[in-house]
Amino acid sequence: MKLFDFEEERIKQEILKFGAKKVLIQMPEGLKPEAPRIAKIIEKTGAFAVISANPCYGACDLAVAEAESLNVDLIIHFGHSKMLKYESVPTIYIEARATVRTDEAIAKVLPLLKNWYKIGLVTTVQHIQALDYVKEFLVRAGKTVMIGDTGRLEYAGQITGCDYSNARSIAKDVECFLFVGGGRFHAIGVFLATSKPTIVADPYENTVFSIDLEAEKIVKRRWASIEEARNAKTFAVLVGLKQGQKRLAEAWNIKNRLEEKGRTALLFVIREITPDALTEFPTIEAYVNTACPRISLDDSSMFKKPLLTVNETLVALDELSWEELCRKGLLEN
Repeated sequence: MKLFDFEEERIKQEILKFGAKKVLIQMPEGLKPEAPRIAKIIEKTGAFAVISANPCYGACDLAVAEAESLNVDLIIHFGHSKMLKYESVPTIYIEARATVRTDEAIAKVLPLLKNWYKIGLVTTVQHIQALDYVKEFLVRAGKTVMIGDTGRLEYAGQITGCDYSNARSIAKDVECFLFVGGGRFHAIGVFLATSKPTIVADPYENTVFSIDLEAEKIVKRRWASIEEARNAKTFAVLVGLKQGQKRLAEAWNIKNRLEEKGRTALLFVIREITPDALTEFPTIEAYVNTACPRISLDDSSMFKKPLLTVNETLVALDELSWEELCRKGLLEN
């Protein structure tokens, strides 16, 4: 049984519609095992298929540079909904909706929600189709359920690894969040973005659990990184080169604010923010990450020097209080 719907017939129709002769396949890590099979489907249309083996972290990380270098006619991007307003290479988004049932996991969730009445409901694009069922289940159990919709993402209730605006939009009105989906990554993001208790209903493992203790450990590590950065004199401000993560104006702004406070600040451009890449600059004492904030929060233990988000840097400069940052959410960059 396939866990996800790869919309094979739609893929073939889109290739024919675009008249594409060369197609680039881009998938996140969990879906990459399916890439060879999809490539064979594409080749049966008469098109030439190329698989991107580079990491893919979301729709903000569209493989435009690879596509332009190879002069492909079409990118088929799997696992995410559209995020960028404009793509320089024609792009089809295959959301890879989950085919697993959610009812078994949801049936186990009420004991973990017993202390809360107002529930915020969130999920990834793979389980958007399950939200109506989950909401109805919770309402029948006597809960008030809210689903946020800011219009920034494709669907109400949807969250991505770096965009929790739908969760933040209702955070003041709910007591906790229920995340429907697999793993811990997105649920931790909900907690970090809202500072609200977060319960996971995982339909792949048919388990339910709280993410709070794990997320609180990350919060403590963030405070320690900020405290270490307070004493740094030389900062590097990182500008991401991925299409959806390039924030040059924001980088210039925080560079100027660092210099106003007597720090030395340099601009670095980088595509992949990795510990190995940053160890090449021993005179830098702390880094400011203006690209995806999840790199700073989730991978902080891997970096030898503090790697702060923009707002964490403002805390280190005493321009923003730690309490205010926590109220805004640690993922607010």
